[in-house]
Amino acid sequence: MKRIFWGRLMALVLCALPALAVAHGISDEDRQRMLDGGYLQYVGLGASHMLTGYDHLLFLFGVVFFLTTFKDVAKLVTVFTVGHCLTLVFATYYQITWNFYLVDAIIAISVIYKGFDNNGGFQKHLGMKSPNVLMAVFAFGLLHGFGLSTRLQQLPLGDDPVAMLWRILSFNVGVEVGQIAALTVMLGLLALWRHRPSFQRFSQLANLSLMYAGIYLLFTQLHGYQHDSAPDSFRFPEQEHRHVHEDMRIENTLDDSRNTLK
Repeated sequence: MKRIFWGRLMALVLCALPALAVAHGISDEDRQRMLDGGYLQYVGLGASHMLTGYDHLLFLFGVVFFLTTFKDVAKLVTVFTVGHCLTLVFATYYQITWNFYLVDAIIAISVIYKGFDNNGGFQKHLGMKSPNVLMAVFAFGLLHGFGLSTRLQQLPLGDDPVAMLWRILSFNVGVEVGQIAALTVMLGLLALWRHRPSFQRFSQLANLSLMYAGIYLLFTQLHGYQHDSAPDSFRFPEQEHRHVHEDMRIENTLDDSRNTLK
């Protein structure tokens, strides 16, 4: 029964991810709100963006999954925060960008990596030690910050360099507030679960689910990139589309004739 429960839970999470993917972007309403509001609007958007940033949250969940002391949590979260702050601020300010689907696809790989590492994948399958965790988390922090930057650059940041910097920093403050809120919930739930016998039984399954979620996100982002780079490849050519409707109309006419004869 427990295996069925966890299987259903994982399926529910995976089914919810497409809806979260929409929330992860910058909507037209957000753009207009930024134009009408001030720096606090950027703080709020940064917080909401982190709290709906499924890929960032999944990676953080993997990072803190086995951490039991405040010192270890503070050390790794600080390294991750420094990494994503650097690229978020500098990439946005200097307008360094890339296709956000591809950036998010690489971020999905970071989720797969953490689940694989948590399950001892390097030792079991590759016969080697895990890469230095601080360096890995910092490197992925840089990547996650670049992903945040690609989305922030979709907003109207203005032409004034000083005002633009303050908007970027305000957004970054919001991201940190959202991250602290998310981590508080994660660490609280993990602390409660860690004292139960089911933690040892299902920790491997939980990190395997983390890998599957990362794989799903990877293919979702690659599919989005394909739509973005070659949108016509997913549509019927106009001539073919017309022929399909003509064939359907002829078939319906023949069916009506047969029914009349009967």
